[in-house]
Amino acid sequence: MPGPLAFEPIYQERVWGGDRLATSLGRTLPPGNPIGESWEIVDRPEANSRVAAGPHAGLTLRALLEKHGAEILGDAAAGRRPFPILVKWLDCRERLSLQVHPPARVAAQLKGEPKTENWFIAEADPGASLIVGLRRGVTREAFIAALEVGRLEPCLHTFPVSAGQSLLVESGRLHAIDAGNLILEIQQNSDTTYRVYDWGRKGLDGQSRQLHVEESLASIDFADVEPAPLTPAASGTVLADCPEFRLRWFRLAPGEAGLPLPAGEGPRLLHVVGGSVDPGSGAPLRRGTNVLLPASEAFSVTAADDCPAEFLLTDRFLP
Repeated sequence: MPGPLAFEPIYQERVWGGDRLATSLGRTLPPGNPIGESWEIVDRPEANSRVAAGPHAGLTLRALLEKHGAEILGDAAAGRRPFPILVKWLDCRERLSLQVHPPARVAAQLKGEPKTENWFIAEADPGASLIVGLRRGVTREAFIAALEVGRLEPCLHTFPVSAGQSLLVESGRLHAIDAGNLILEIQQNSDTTYRVYDWGRKGLDGQSRQLHVEESLASIDFADVEPAPLTPAASGTVLADCPEFRLRWFRLAPGEAGLPLPAGEGPRLLHVVGGSVDPGSGAPLRRGTNVLLPASEAFSVTAADDCPAEFLLTDRFLP
């Protein structure tokens, strides 16, 4: 099983998107409406990644796992289940809707899927911010009253962000990404989002977008008050360690000894967020690349050129 495994991006039109995936990551985007998301690694019925190159080029991730599940995941049975992680780039030229993902305890009742995700801020314009959680002192009753009159902003916790920061957004956490952010999102394989407020915006079709107020109110954690982002300092910093996955940040200088990733420890996802890295394959991976590292293979990640390299590693995502 030759690795690492890279996949063709699946681009998604979004009313709040832009062209930053082209200008910052060097992508060639489809013409037409703004592109807000690039689904980098996904195994869902409505969207399935295809291997970009190599002996398995053109195979979907689903087909690849059915044929080589034991080599990739380290568990023959695991290949028969959907790949548990979905990786996205988000280009947020405009503010996203205020939304929430249902916690597991209510997702089944609402016929949805729980969704915990992590945001890594790859780029942020001056003054860019995130909207996450509630301001201290805001009650459920106050939130509903503000929603009814269309004045939610005073209830929301808004804070500035900068490149290199990270935030875990667990199911139940109220959130919106503000304008001017380029974000790498690592999340549970789910596509259930409840939109509670959309700032009076129209969709690409010129119509108001659907809201899910009842579902949102059943899902929001009203005790989630004023969370703060994490700024990694030391290489190996854990950005997220939750039941769904672990995410770590690494920085390697040119010529520094490689980060060893032994075989047999489970599959990993490698996300290049600065410079270029070589995972030991001899083929450098540039900034913006996301690859799947099969469990059956050993890797050693080094900086691939004469500048420092930054990357994230996602692991511990199998039951």
